[in-house]
Amino acid sequence: MTLKLSLKAASALSLLLSSGLAFAAPQADSQLSAQADSDVSAKAPLQAAPKISALADRVAKYALDTYGDETISALSTLIPYKTVETEGMTPLTHPEFVGFKAQLKSLSQSLGLDYSDQGYVVLIGLGEGEQKLGVITHGDVQPADGSFWQQDPFTLDSQSQPGFLIGRGTEDDKGPIVTAMYAMKAIKDKGLILNRRIELLVYLAEESDWAPLKAFLTEFTPADINITIDAEYPVVTAEKGWSEIRLTIPKMPKTPKDGIAASGASASLDSFSGGAFASQVPQQAVAKISGLDMKTIAALKEKASAQQGMKYQFEQTSSAGQVNGQLIITAEGKSTHSSTPEAGVNAVTHQAELLKGIHFARSEAALTAEFIQQMVGLGLYGEQFGDIAYEDDFMGPMTLAATLVKPNEQGTEIVLNLRRPVGKTPEQLDQETHQALESWQAQQSVSLKGVETYWGEPKLMDKAPHLQTLLSVFGHFTDTPSPRPVAIGGSTNSKLFPNALSFGPAMPGVEYTGHSEHEFITKAQFMLNLQMYTAAFVELAVSTEELSE
Repeated sequence: MTLKLSLKAASALSLLLSSGLAFAAPQADSQLSAQADSDVSAKAPLQAAPKISALADRVAKYALDTYGDETISALSTLIPYKTVETEGMTPLTHPEFVGFKAQLKSLSQSLGLDYSDQGYVVLIGLGEGEQKLGVITHGDVQPADGSFWQQDPFTLDSQSQPGFLIGRGTEDDKGPIVTAMYAMKAIKDKGLILNRRIELLVYLAEESDWAPLKAFLTEFTPADINITIDAEYPVVTAEKGWSEIRLTIPKMPKTPKDGIAASGASASLDSFSGGAFASQVPQQAVAKISGLDMKTIAALKEKASAQQGMKYQFEQTSSAGQVNGQLIITAEGKSTHSSTPEAGVNAVTHQAELLKGIHFARSEAALTAEFIQQMVGLGLYGEQFGDIAYEDDFMGPMTLAATLVKPNEQGTEIVLNLRRPVGKTPEQLDQETHQALESWQAQQSVSLKGVETYWGEPKLMDKAPHLQTLLSVFGHFTDTPSPRPVAIGGSTNSKLFPNALSFGPAMPGVEYTGHSEHEFITKAQFMLNLQMYTAAFVELAVSTEELSE
């Protein structure tokens, strides 16, 4: 029978579909501004979604019954390729990407789908003709720190947690690629007549650089209706703009011990660092401190135990805790995609909060911790960063997460990752950013280096002609009456394609695990995605004559 997941029976799949997740976060500049659509928050509810065709339901059931287990086996052949951006290499030269493309080609051929390698883009298709249904995905993934995983993150792990498919790319985006390919295979098996070619586009630098995709689209004609399977259900019609603030706390002369004492400082913060990459809420942060007495260390441990969701490890180089000993504090929080900071526990900000109140000698590391304490704090929405905070009724608030604190030759670089809704222009945000930074610099008597800002455009996509069809598919397979579109904090490739809507793979109200150090998709969700993608492709690409039979 067709697998249906009733939202009434599954409390995790919230009916409050207005809650947004956020996803892949490349440094891309959309040329399409959402400012003209400022009336988004006033939109009336959509009408109840109609039922899907009997044909779509039958083919979805066939896909599940015939290929359910095979899709998992196919996914296990894609996860091992470490398609992570590597300095000095491209998807054209990187052995992992070359191997990944070869495996995609082999899988395509075994399923009877056509395959075309366009360099940074792979096209996998079913059918012919100028009219197309575009399905937009990406094959590159974010780095993974194996020390946080129960098994190798680049091996599909279905044993550690029964019912879970764990590994880098299972949700973002290798899992969706596989389910889309088997949806196409099911349609091919049935010999259905298509009025649109189904064309799966797999981009290989979505997590790092959109420029090659933009260049590709100057000569390639995309479909006139597109689905991006790199976000959330039921249908995403608004995306915040991926944004960033970078700055460097400058290096400073090392303060001698007698200078520390003369300043009245109780200790020296020798280093402060944390984070893995710009679009991940940090799982770990490390602070190294000299000169703390045992009483202060005991107070820190007590304070650390009170922080919810955090684990701390205290390591002393001097067992007696002498004044000249060094204390290494390793903080472990919970990583998550930086566009949903509320789903994680930021190790960097909590580590800074732990150290608040200790009078450190002036140093690069001490100023770094103070910047995090004073400008970011434990908030999620830029509340302490001058006047930058704001929100939109539909898209929600702008989020701000400290994602990287990394010492380098110039000092310590701090990266703040933001997701901005409509409501403020880049010029206003830039002005507010610099005003906040100038105020902090004056207060601290320091000159920041390398201050850079980037303001990606939010986008509204609520006029696409296939919106109601996708809502109908979601409503049918999840028993959801009158599903409504949602906004997310992420920035997907859909911004670059005409009439593009995001459709899964994550359920609303359920934590998105892409970019985290525990990425997974449940087997039940994987099977549900296979059915919904199959049904959507049938509804949008199969000839109307067959649909009406």
